[in-house]
Amino acid sequence: MATYNLEEQEKLAELQVWWKQHGTLIVLTVALGLIMVAAIRGWDAYKQSQASKASVVYAEVLKAAEQNDARKITDLSNLVREDYPRTAHASLTAFVAAKFHVEHGDGKAAHAELQWVVENGRDAELKAIARVRLAQVLLDEQAYDEALRLLEAEHSPAFEAQFAETRGDIYAVQGKSAEARAAYQAALAGTPTTEKPTRELLQFKLDGLGES
Repeated sequence: MATYNLEEQEKLAELQVWWKQHGTLIVLTVALGLIMVAAIRGWDAYKQSQASKASVVYAEVLKAAEQNDARKITDLSNLVREDYPRTAHASLTAFVAAKFHVEHGDGKAAHAELQWVVENGRDAELKAIARVRLAQVLLDEQAYDEALRLLEAEHSPAFEAQFAETRGDIYAVQGKSAEARAAYQAALAGTPTTEKPTRELLQFKLDGLGES
């Protein structure tokens, strides 16, 4: 049987009193910490699983676009939005579907795909791209004011040149040469010199406006 001297007995008694006062809280804190770690790991695993499944659907959409299978594109796009809406592949799938619909003259379907990304996309950069592309669809629909309002949304400076160019396109169609010129000049100023084809296109648009 273990024996303790007086000093050890006093320390043991103090420890027992301290544990009675704080032991339950310590146990609960440790348990809560373990639960949080398990929850985080479980959520990460879930997101990885969702992303993996969504990527498979995305690959199928790309294949369907190559095969000009409009029905399959629509079905798969609906599937990824319903089952994997939080993944980046949901937005990417919408881009593929929208591009296909534009190329096949279905502006309404393209509008719906891009509108979903604008309203539900999880990635700010993908949402910015969706705004530009949707504004271009609205331009084709002659919904000029709506397109311009769409481009007023806050976005990363990295996309300003694209936003400015699209505003220029809208103003040019409206016959607002001064506004179009200012927008194209802003887009040109924001486009790196390494992007020669883009700069040449912007300069072509500027020249097409005639003299100021």
